[in-house]
Amino acid sequence: MPPFRSVIFDCDSTLTRIEGIDVLAGSLREESERLTEQAMRGTLRLEEIYGRRLALIAPTRDQVNAVGERYVAEMVPDAAGVVAALQGEGIDVRILSGGLLPAVLTLARALGVPEWLVGAVNIFFNADGSYAGFDTASPMARSGGKLEMVTRWGPSLRRPVMMVGDGATDLETRPGVDLMVAFAGVVARPAVVAGADVVVTSTSLAPILPLALDHEVPRAGIARALYEQGAARLAAQSTERQS
Repeated sequence: MPPFRSVIFDCDSTLTRIEGIDVLAGSLREESERLTEQAMRGTLRLEEIYGRRLALIAPTRDQVNAVGERYVAEMVPDAAGVVAALQGEGIDVRILSGGLLPAVLTLARALGVPEWLVGAVNIFFNADGSYAGFDTASPMARSGGKLEMVTRWGPSLRRPVMMVGDGATDLETRPGVDLMVAFAGVVARPAVVAGADVVVTSTSLAPILPLALDHEVPRAGIARALYEQGAARLAAQSTERQS
């Protein structure tokens, strides 16, 4: 396979170590985490829980903005470097997330990913900043939505395409992409790990770079160092599986 021309990342537990909706939940976090985990494992459909979680939490504008800042502060190691290196090699980077759009866009801006290459769920607020609902028509708020977005992007999505994520909604894109990579560096979900084409167990996103470049060494010196780090992590992972 030639080097990938597009890489799509999930946000929560992939580009960042946190699950934004669980951070928003505060004292309701235990219930929110239970629902989130059921959706990510595929035991509950996303549309069964999405509105329930938001209605339960009723996040304010300030709280959602604070989650965006946490996304940036809790970025997975080497996430920014990998995105910059991919872009430097002419590879398109996109983000598909079931997270809330204002927060995901804060992370996207920090990573240098244009707004129009981000898919997430918009949220609405009253004039005083209190919760007023969410975009119920968003594909990202239902199961199969990420695959729907990949299809919608159509010819603008340059192929081959790699999807990188940790949840069942990421695995659902597999028929529409050329390689599904399960990132298990934050959370390893057995069904996703079992169904993916490739699994990355490293806590760093560096292995995505050699995978996306099909082991072609990048031109830029900074990217080359990150590439070598990622390749070494992939090799170590392979050795661990064999032992």
